[in-house]
Amino acid sequence: MTSRDRLKNKFLIWFFEGIRQRGKEKETHQDWWPKVMCLTGVDYFSTLGYQPGIAYLAAGLLSPVATFILIFLTLFGALPVYSTVSRISPHGQGSLSLLSRLFPGWRGKTFVLVLLGFACTDFIITITLSAADATAHIVENPLIQQAVPAMMLDRVVITLGLLGLLGMIFLTGFKEAIGLSTVIVSFYLVANAITIGVAMDNLFHHPELFSTWQTRLTSTYHSIWPMIGMSMLVFPKLALGLSGFETGVAVMPHVRGNPDDTQENPAGRIKNTRKLLLTAALIMAFMLMTSSFATSFLIPPEAFVEGGDANGRAISYLAHSLMGHTWGSIYDASTIAILWFAGASALAGLLNLVPRYLPRYGMAPNWSAAMRPLVVFFLVVAFAVTLIFKANVDAQAGAYATGVLVLMTCDSFAVTLTYWKISQFKRSAFAVITCVFLYTLIANIIERPEGLHIASFFIAAILASSLLSRTVRSLELRIQKVSYDDVAESFFQEALLKEGEISILSHRPGGMEYSAKEAETRRVHKLTPEEAQLIFLEVRVQDASEFIDNVLHVTGHLVDGNKVLRCHSSAVPNAIAAILLDIRDRTKTIPHAYFGWTEGHPLGYVFKYIFLGEGEIAPVTREILRAEETDPEQRPKIHVS
Repeated sequence: MTSRDRLKNKFLIWFFEGIRQRGKEKETHQDWWPKVMCLTGVDYFSTLGYQPGIAYLAAGLLSPVATFILIFLTLFGALPVYSTVSRISPHGQGSLSLLSRLFPGWRGKTFVLVLLGFACTDFIITITLSAADATAHIVENPLIQQAVPAMMLDRVVITLGLLGLLGMIFLTGFKEAIGLSTVIVSFYLVANAITIGVAMDNLFHHPELFSTWQTRLTSTYHSIWPMIGMSMLVFPKLALGLSGFETGVAVMPHVRGNPDDTQENPAGRIKNTRKLLLTAALIMAFMLMTSSFATSFLIPPEAFVEGGDANGRAISYLAHSLMGHTWGSIYDASTIAILWFAGASALAGLLNLVPRYLPRYGMAPNWSAAMRPLVVFFLVVAFAVTLIFKANVDAQAGAYATGVLVLMTCDSFAVTLTYWKISQFKRSAFAVITCVFLYTLIANIIERPEGLHIASFFIAAILASSLLSRTVRSLELRIQKVSYDDVAESFFQEALLKEGEISILSHRPGGMEYSAKEAETRRVHKLTPEEAQLIFLEVRVQDASEFIDNVLHVTGHLVDGNKVLRCHSSAVPNAIAAILLDIRDRTKTIPHAYFGWTEGHPLGYVFKYIFLGEGEIAPVTREILRAEETDPEQRPKIHVS
């Protein structure tokens, strides 16, 4: 082997690391919860850059009141929901895990695929929109405009470069991504604290600004209730202030727990994740409230409108106007950094969700179980989305809000169902939260229906690719291990002692009587009892929508003198093939399996096999064996009549 070949092999092993861990819980890099908070914070905290401007455009004078309602919903709506989700789904799947347990079978799988479509919409658009927004801050910075020729400030090219850089960091690993996010978030929060602190100091020295705002507010709204009512009406437009909070659960597998945590009960990780969520919510609440007052009082209304200097960059406007262009450029650098890296938490969420579902459902290629190929795949998708929308922030905002709100609505709905029979108070409280999120979602869809259109494309793409992958991978062995009880083991030992080989007779559970089935098989194949001691094998389909069986448990039974092996699996041919290969490896003999032909249309049996786990058992079993064992001499023998 040449040095070039060795280098190629090392690269392939590194690039596809994780594929061989299929069916096992893969190890993930874990870190101190404040550092992981920074990974989710690059998305959540980055909304500070544009949220004050959105609030003023939506609510005007009521911007601080509307922002307070947003904070209230975060602390008493989103925070309780995701604190509960972290407890009942501690491995980062969120409502996908909860709802898949509540709705088993193909109905649950379809529901999960649709939610994955919305999750991909949320996370992919987070990646592309944030990079495009970072690009907007780059090209609109006064110092950069003076120093760089306009022809070099192409938004699409810069956005693609930022996305490529993000992907390169994730190819190196999660540890590096978490470390960089800690630096970026710390820099950004300090820059915001200084800028907002100077702005609030300015307000304290000019109390007449507050008095003027209060006078204008009370002359328009004569009591607090009209203010709250109007703020509630415009609240859906502020919903992007919640975006990123949902990723706090998505990155949960990276939160370090206690040494005595187990896979089934990671109590330390759950506790630390709740600290993460609470701390992030409190930091954001303080920043949003103070920035709302500062921007509403210190920025002229005309600066917020499209084309205005504060449009989409209200705090940056304050940094430049109150502290000069040098500090303003430093603040812009922090904003550009966090917006560019805001896609990190979204990419982490995708890398956690997709391998846990699509490969297990047989609805993605084998390489999707590895992290780095997925990073490249999602990067290609992000490139395509950027090119389609030409790195336009406004064109992607509708899909972003739709994806975020669908996930939050489903998460709160799943929590409501969880408490439905446990606690009437919690059931009612979470039902109210669900209704609020649902109202916000519907209002956003009505105002910006293109978000639903984009999400529908992602959903259709996932459903179509999942069905194609499931069909292509249907002939995989799927089963990782086969185990037998003592009775089943004794059947094999007795057969080996008498005939020196093992003969299996496939039998449909509840079908023809054993004696009649054996007599028919011996007559057709001209088998005498001395030539073959037949052992019946019955496979019951447990959940045909599942794809991988980690362990197939086979039990032995004596029924009216007949030896019967029984097991449960998601697909009959795959289970039979796994048992035959395992018998060969255990006994060092080639087993024989006897089947009967079934009547019906071939296409109908293809459908039954893919979706119901049955179909034409004999030829499918042979094809699985042929794919798994290329040497015909070592392949279990299939007899059909």
